[in-house]
Amino acid sequence: MSGKRRENGNGQKVIRVAFGPGGGRIDDPAADDEGLTPLPEPSSKEPVADVYTQAEVTRLLGLSAGRIRSLARAGIVQPSGRRKGRRAYTFSDLIALRVARDLLDSKVRLRDVIRAIRSVGELLPRIVRPLSELRITSDGKQVVVCTDEGSFEPATGQSVLDFEVRDLQADVVRVLRPAAGKERARVAYELYLEGSQFDEDPETMDRAEGLYRRALKYDPWLAIVYTNLGNIRFRRGDEVQAEVLYRSALNIESKQPEAQYNLGYMMLHRGRPDAAVEFFRGAIFADPRFADAYFNLAMAFEQLSERARACDSWTRYLELEPTGTWADIARQHLSDC
Repeated sequence: MSGKRRENGNGQKVIRVAFGPGGGRIDDPAADDEGLTPLPEPSSKEPVADVYTQAEVTRLLGLSAGRIRSLARAGIVQPSGRRKGRRAYTFSDLIALRVARDLLDSKVRLRDVIRAIRSVGELLPRIVRPLSELRITSDGKQVVVCTDEGSFEPATGQSVLDFEVRDLQADVVRVLRPAAGKERARVAYELYLEGSQFDEDPETMDRAEGLYRRALKYDPWLAIVYTNLGNIRFRRGDEVQAEVLYRSALNIESKQPEAQYNLGYMMLHRGRPDAAVEFFRGAIFADPRFADAYFNLAMAFEQLSERARACDSWTRYLELEPTGTWADIARQHLSDC
């Protein structure tokens, strides 16, 4: 939605990984959008396709060199790649090390950690590829490996564990590959700016959606892209997916006013003014000059029969937008206060 009042009227990053020695990203040519010129990837390797020295693993995961060596000697996590002729850790090794670290920090017995890591290692290569949205969790009794292809549950000891592979990927970029992170963010933002020129015209909406999805391949944490994709889905009548995308934006940037406003509008549209109020208030807290949010907040208060609060919101809207059709509507409401 574009922020207009219509009171009378609704992805996520996919990480494809080949696990095992030399494992890395699997490119899917079919995922490229037809008719768009492919952009060159940043020069630095993808985090999931790179390999890492022991020193880099220490910086990234906070594991001591001694702990890393002991895990290798115990056969729990051994480096399965090579870098400049020396053994190095692949991204899949980082996943296993992250799981081992968190289980050990949670006081899980070493034998249970060994069993869990070996079970995870046995399961991952059998998962139908490409893997997507890989998540490692623990419900206190078992480690659960979740992908779009299903959930796998290797037994382990007591623990509380929950992380997504993309979080680990983000840590790699932030800690070990900051230059690559800046380049990817720049490319993603340029794609977002280009897409925003085409996302309101139905005839160019497909082009905008393609540009936005390409942007997320470079920077899956660019929250405004999820919001704009949600706007496209909403305009096409897909409220369910629109809401998912708006909430994805807020998972990344919890105070983003646009996503909060759009969710508020959807709640108001669904006859849930109580829920709408919270989202409109969130939008206003993030952007106190967000006039449309005041307008629809007033509408929500009207539906809740909270006249005094509605009048305050009408007044604030008129302070920000004193002229125009919507200002006239606000004055009509305010005349009854």
